[in-house]
Amino acid sequence: ERIDAAVALVTWNDLAQSLFAQHATTDEQPATPAGLTPIDTPGVFKRLWGSRFFAAALAGGPPMSTESASPAEPAPETPETPEPSPPATPPAPTPPHSTNPMLCGRFEPTLCAHLTAAAETGIPDQALLDTLRANSPASVITTRMPPTLLIQGQADTLFGLDQADANARLIHATGAPLAIRWTDGGHDGTATTEADDEQAARTWLDTYLATDLTPEEAARQPLPVDPFTYALPLIRRQVTATLERLDAYPGLGEADPVEWTTLALRRTSSQDQLLLNPPGGQPASMTTIPGLAAGVRGLPTYALAALPGSSGSFETIGLPDRRTVAGSPRLRLTVTSTGEEQVLYASLWQLQGSTLTQPRALVAPIRIQGPAGQPHDVTVALPAAAYAMEQGTRWRVLLTTTDNGHAGPQDARADRIEIVDAAIELPVVTGTRVPAAGEGGRDTESWAVGTALAALLLTAAALAVLRRRRRTRDAYREDLADIPLVVDGLVKTYRDGHRAVDDVTWAAQRGQVVGLLGPNGAGKTTTMRMMLGLITPDSGDVYVLGRRITPGADILAQVGALVEGPGFLPHLTGRQNLQAYWRATGRPEKDAGFREALDVAALGGALDRPVRTYSHGMKQRLGIAQAMLGKPDLLFLDEPTNGLDPPQIAAMRPILQAYAATGRTVVVSSHLLSEVEMTCSHVVVMHAGRVITAGRVDDLVASEDTTVIDVSRAPDAETLAALRAHDGIRSVDVIDESDHAKVTIVADLPRAAVVRAVLDAGLDIREVGSRRHLEEVFLGVIAGAQSPNAGNGLPGQSLIERLRQVRAR
Repeated sequence: ERIDAAVALVTWNDLAQSLFAQHATTDEQPATPAGLTPIDTPGVFKRLWGSRFFAAALAGGPPMSTESASPAEPAPETPETPEPSPPATPPAPTPPHSTNPMLCGRFEPTLCAHLTAAAETGIPDQALLDTLRANSPASVITTRMPPTLLIQGQADTLFGLDQADANARLIHATGAPLAIRWTDGGHDGTATTEADDEQAARTWLDTYLATDLTPEEAARQPLPVDPFTYALPLIRRQVTATLERLDAYPGLGEADPVEWTTLALRRTSSQDQLLLNPPGGQPASMTTIPGLAAGVRGLPTYALAALPGSSGSFETIGLPDRRTVAGSPRLRLTVTSTGEEQVLYASLWQLQGSTLTQPRALVAPIRIQGPAGQPHDVTVALPAAAYAMEQGTRWRVLLTTTDNGHAGPQDARADRIEIVDAAIELPVVTGTRVPAAGEGGRDTESWAVGTALAALLLTAAALAVLRRRRRTRDAYREDLADIPLVVDGLVKTYRDGHRAVDDVTWAAQRGQVVGLLGPNGAGKTTTMRMMLGLITPDSGDVYVLGRRITPGADILAQVGALVEGPGFLPHLTGRQNLQAYWRATGRPEKDAGFREALDVAALGGALDRPVRTYSHGMKQRLGIAQAMLGKPDLLFLDEPTNGLDPPQIAAMRPILQAYAATGRTVVVSSHLLSEVEMTCSHVVVMHAGRVITAGRVDDLVASEDTTVIDVSRAPDAETLAALRAHDGIRSVDVIDESDHAKVTIVADLPRAAVVRAVLDAGLDIREVGSRRHLEEVFLGVIAGAQSPNAGNGLPGQSLIERLRQVRAR
């Protein structure tokens, strides 16, 4: 019997290196792209893959007896490769300890015992390594091989591309025809180029198994497929990976060796890279998920891999040009550890913008040994794969002390990591694109997104039409055409059930400067956003000159606003920002009123400097000027004096008053009550989402029947009772301020008679007045709204009477 052709799919070369991966290498720049010559120290056990093998062996059949299998036979779960001659059988190793046959399933008992011991300790003994190598193609590929097509996966945490590279070198040495394909599938996932790979395999077999050619004649034929084909990582919305080809596999025979280029690396942290291995090896970094790694490819899983304290990284600068890497990047490290054994895991990540992704979900374990406290140099071969490194992208090498897929040391350890030469070596190639079998198919992601967007747009359009029809019936109220602003029954409740605005109703007339007052959380900002059409009320309406306010309503062209910041472009000057804002309105420049707005800003020469150089107060004045562009009939200002110094505040006061005096209306939301008192003609006070009082400032702070008397001490209960019993006095309220007290008396008496009554009661008078500061009235109104009987009043009391009582507090 003979083998005339072979197609090896995702197979191994050295089972010992495959299960106990060692990526610390003695070869800094191999001739072949994925060449890996590991150091003599055994590698790190792939714990999760070992667990899957044991589970499959236990579930797949009854235990094997010692007589039923040779120790040299490989585990049934491992992939097969064509072997022209049987392997040499090493002497049966002595098991490290006895193993219950019920724990081994279809595993040969002696091999099971050694694997079990290695899984428990993470360290293989020499007998196990010899057995694994004896059951590997490396031991049987000698002088004769059939024409072979090697198909190896880049989504394969079990058998990496280094295994195919090693097989390729051995097969090429026999002189057999050879072609190599790096697909984007493997043991961790299905290849997107599966149809193309299957076609290549069929072509290969059809050529070398042709009945009209002898094997020798077939072997002399030109290769029926490309000598070397590799798949690049999938990009967003791509269904099938891009395939590229080379005329020869680099480094084999007369082919040029792989070309190496250098990229500078720098630390991502200003501190030394000190990595800790936690006691017990937990928590462990999750760089890959063996068997499922392809499913998380391209997802932002960096936070799961780069655990704080046990990870460090080095990063390139943005690439100046595009380059294709095909093979195993290399870097040199110096490791100084507190332990005599160091285990590290290296992986390669792509950084675009602020997003880190892993194009190939692969990790390179390294194990080095040496005296503690001494530096050890090591060359690390990163996972071999094909990478498309686009211009401007940065690439990060992540180093961790733990990995969930491997059996690392359990003892606590600290490793100091330094990079030698501050560089990473990349095997670069220049390939020719090959159309893939599935290329050009429907972009399912774009199709799904497009369908969803179309459905959303149609739904939104239908809702907009219905809403417009419903609102056009009463979008204009002629009876309100001369009133600049009417707020009618606004209600807004958020998803958490909080009712921010509850039946708010008030109006602002021409020529008024209205102050919107209230403590934090009163609903002022929510109300103002509804008045500007930025959010939609649950119920109620806002009218400007009789036109209902809705998002994007035409009447908003007659409304100016400074709410929650003006949003200037920092690189433009102040003048350019105002001009850009006005151009965005689409209205004629002659209507802007730039001169008046610039007078308001009062920035002088700073007007032609970039806004990023402005102080907060300068930006605030420019924002007020922007809101006044076009001289809107209604002007909303949210905390307009925020950031202004006292002279600037004083200068702003007459500007707003003069603006309103031209027949326009200004609404100001502010916490500076003294400024509101001096600037505004009217106020609206809100509390807990409701309007608790509104009116002229003068009416709130002064009254003919109210007398405010400052006395040296608060009256006692007897004195207070005597005053309240005095003929003509309707109410007496006292505010005790420790060193003095304010007594507010509402009476149907001349002020002189009220003062005489206070003197007769034995109180020392310091000051007499009839006007209180707006701040005192505001605090009294809020206190009244918070009292248990607020708003109820006594039988027979009028609204004016209750307001007087609130004002007197």
